[in-house]
Amino acid sequence: MEFCGCKVCQDKLCAHKVPIFATLSEEELLKIVEKIVHKSYDKGDIIFLEGSRVKTLSIINQGQVKLFKHTKEGKEQILHILSEGDFFAELSLFEEEELPFSVEAMTPVYLCTLHKQDLDIILKKHPEIAIKILQVVGKRLAKVENRIQNMATNNVDARIIDLLFELKDKHGIKKKNYIEIALPLTREEMANYIGVTRETISRKLSKFQQEGWIEIVGNKKIYLLDEEKLKNVIQYF
Repeated sequence: MEFCGCKVCQDKLCAHKVPIFATLSEEELLKIVEKIVHKSYDKGDIIFLEGSRVKTLSIINQGQVKLFKHTKEGKEQILHILSEGDFFAELSLFEEEELPFSVEAMTPVYLCTLHKQDLDIILKKHPEIAIKILQVVGKRLAKVENRIQNMATNNVDARIIDLLFELKDKHGIKKKNYIEIALPLTREEMANYIGVTRETISRKLSKFQQEGWIEIVGNKKIYLLDEEKLKNVIQYF
């Protein structure tokens, strides 16, 4: 991990990227940026370990991170994939508890961090920010609960299609006749995300391609060719 200067935010304020600060004026944003400490991490670096006591809000300026836990069997279970504009370790700002997950850089990552003491001052002046933070937390919890339910009840095909749609919503680019997804996950990580094996992911994606629903482009891209057929599979199960 390295500390980095404000060159990361030279062209645009990092605070502009964060939806929770959307209601603030330019002057208020500048005051926040004055309090921000910039940190950089290489791909594969562990930013926080599960059980750490954290007193900062971390905002992703560039790159992607994964939040994960290990099962009793030692298998990695990915909880969330976060990218530019997302934040994490927010609950530690309300209660000084141990972090319930680990955080790893999936790419080179630049973080903008705000210490709890500084954020407390901001929240007292702008309580709407606290409400927005809690709304994001609520949505993340709902996603995890939905994934757990899918893992318990859904067919494997439906689980994988759910994951493709989740990746589409965050990383999809609309083209003329298809949607291009730049995958932030390896096949192993996709498997860990939905509770199947890597071999199952590869086999099922190949099956979807043979059906004409998707096109696999190397290891880093998937084209969604027929969303309706994919949706029908989910509805069937």
